[in-house]
Amino acid sequence: MQDRPLPSAVEAAARLAYGRLVALLTARSGDLAGAEDALGDALLAALERWPEQGVPANPQAWLLTVARRKLIDRARRAVRADAAQAEIERMHEEAEHVVSQPDPFPDRRLGLMLACAHPAVDPLARTPLMLQAILGLSAERMAPVFLTSPAAMTKRLVRAKAKIAASGIGFAEPEREQLAERLDPVLDALYAGFTLGRDERGSGGLAEEALWLGRLVTELAPDAPEAAGLVALMLFVTARVPAARENSFTPLSQQAPADWDTAMMDEAETLLRRAVDFQRPGRFQVEAAIQAVHADRRRTGRTDWAAILRLYEGLAGLTGTVGVQVAWAAALVQLGDPAAALAKLDAIDPAKVAAHQPYWATRAFVLAKSGRGAEAAEAYLRAATLADDPSQRAFLLAQRTALED
Repeated sequence: MQDRPLPSAVEAAARLAYGRLVALLTARSGDLAGAEDALGDALLAALERWPEQGVPANPQAWLLTVARRKLIDRARRAVRADAAQAEIERMHEEAEHVVSQPDPFPDRRLGLMLACAHPAVDPLARTPLMLQAILGLSAERMAPVFLTSPAAMTKRLVRAKAKIAASGIGFAEPEREQLAERLDPVLDALYAGFTLGRDERGSGGLAEEALWLGRLVTELAPDAPEAAGLVALMLFVTARVPAARENSFTPLSQQAPADWDTAMMDEAETLLRRAVDFQRPGRFQVEAAIQAVHADRRRTGRTDWAAILRLYEGLAGLTGTVGVQVAWAAALVQLGDPAAALAKLDAIDPAKVAAHQPYWATRAFVLAKSGRGAEAAEAYLRAATLADDPSQRAFLLAQRTALED
């Protein structure tokens, strides 16, 4: 046993292995909701026992063992003992085998993600279902990202899990054909997890996990340009993390290119070129191209906003998301046309942006450039209220204060 602060040790164990444990538990039981419940029970048991007994040398293996026992107990209660005995013995044997291995966590997350992307699952539920199952994100945390309420998101997830259980969807490692058919929602989930992870301090490596899984997808589907485009996009953004986080929040336009990870950006550019060679353009390739234009400032010393605007116009033809419309407006104001930028923002359905922090931050900037200081100050305050990152919140409030000087 090791001495480690609690409950932080439980939280750390959950963050490090949540998705792998859920995938491993689900692969055999076929019950995603049951696997999540069993792991939740194991985490509660850890909170009760570890303060008295100490933190195990291998916390994740401990959690896996306890969660397995919970699933076995549930199987015993669900059916007659004689009918369940063979399954219970098999689960026992597998649990013993897995825990006895040097690395007790075979990675079955991609198989679980492909199951969540099955055609029988509601398309609106596929991405959030993967985020919850693989990254452990709550309905409350995901709801603003998908522009819905926590209650509606919870219902959506419950229905999706019930559908998976009723349909007998398998959780085996995917065939190449399956991966191609279900690739889009998998990529959407990886990008959503990456975005949530990089926007939060102490995210437990969500962004790193999403990047790792993205690399795995490119290995399994080397002829999928959108997968390569997504990994390139994530690499471009990750390469700027040191410059953005060194002391406080620093907008991209104010970051010093010398602080960026050049090797990572070179890798991103290579991947993007490989994706473009397929001549099958897609959303993630265009988004990566936008980031490549930003990255080129390390060579030219300037940002080609006209090229970025053209790329956003093309991206809007592929996906008309709120995020794309907001970014399009940001490019317009950078090109000296705040009136067009404000018109673009005003055209977005207000219901979709009530809790969308980037919208309010961009609107504040556009209003400030338009000379409408009072409205800009109000928008900066709203954006700061919606910001999860304390350093970003402080930056937005400082921008608001600067309007009063």
